[in-house]
Amino acid sequence: MKLPRIFQLIPLLLLPFAHPAAANGLALQPVTDKVYAIVGELSNRSPSNLGNNATFGFVVTSAGVLLIDPGGSYRGAQEIHKVIKQVTELPVVVVINTGGQDHRWLGNGYFKQQGARILASARAVSDQRDRARDQLIGLTNLVGEAGMQDTDPVYASETFEQGLDLTLGETRIEIRHSGQAHTPGDSYVWLPQHRVMFTGDIVYVERMLGVGSQSNSKSWIEAFEAMAVFEPRHLVPGHGKATTLAQARKDTLGYLQFLRSAVGDFMDGGGDISDIGSIDQSNYHYLQNHDTLAGRNAQQVFTEMEWE
Repeated sequence: MKLPRIFQLIPLLLLPFAHPAAANGLALQPVTDKVYAIVGELSNRSPSNLGNNATFGFVVTSAGVLLIDPGGSYRGAQEIHKVIKQVTELPVVVVINTGGQDHRWLGNGYFKQQGARILASARAVSDQRDRARDQLIGLTNLVGEAGMQDTDPVYASETFEQGLDLTLGETRIEIRHSGQAHTPGDSYVWLPQHRVMFTGDIVYVERMLGVGSQSNSKSWIEAFEAMAVFEPRHLVPGHGKATTLAQARKDTLGYLQFLRSAVGDFMDGGGDISDIGSIDQSNYHYLQNHDTLAGRNAQQVFTEMEWE
């Protein structure tokens, strides 16, 4: 029996709302006890957001703060630290880079200066090295030279292949890399005691995900499903406010499955990539950036599927 809509909305209503965004575009959202999301803008990188157009997170422990992703620039990392200081003066002692996208790692330098350990999958670090120059050029164009001041590539000194477990104070942390998603080295971070999942760019909500040349839509679905096996009570996505697994399935998994099915049907019907824009993606028009990304996503998936 299908539940009335009000009961379907209850899990979303139980999540605390994000505090209004500050001038830096970052909003603090309590998730559960001692666990927080830092919600950045859904739009593009800009001088005002300093490359922090994503969602980050942190956990307060007796041994210091665990930070999930340090932002897209040195100054962007400083702004993230300001948000953390609204909650605690404890130092950031561990930073996890969940992938190779610029806002997942280019703030490393600031937190390394504070004495933090930097952790990432080996594939994420390899991706970061491969794309560092292009990312810095692109960010400078979007954020400006002043916004990128003091930003240098700083890579994790501690890496893992498929997973890493650690304990910080009383908090157990499980990091897993289950395959290429938005970027080759995307990882998710599970807090079993809190039943909270930080997904990095494996999950987008509220805005349309981007399938780029560094992505793989097929293994992205597999990575999502590996993450979902944990059945998190709270989910902090790579973009958008902290949410539920059900919303993540709708906005990310559902869209990826739809896109691959629609592109597959288009190819089976003899469609040419020059006409890929004819695929109807209007069911996902509610996602921000739909008009900018829908056609490019279909084109990239077409290119992938030609070689599968």
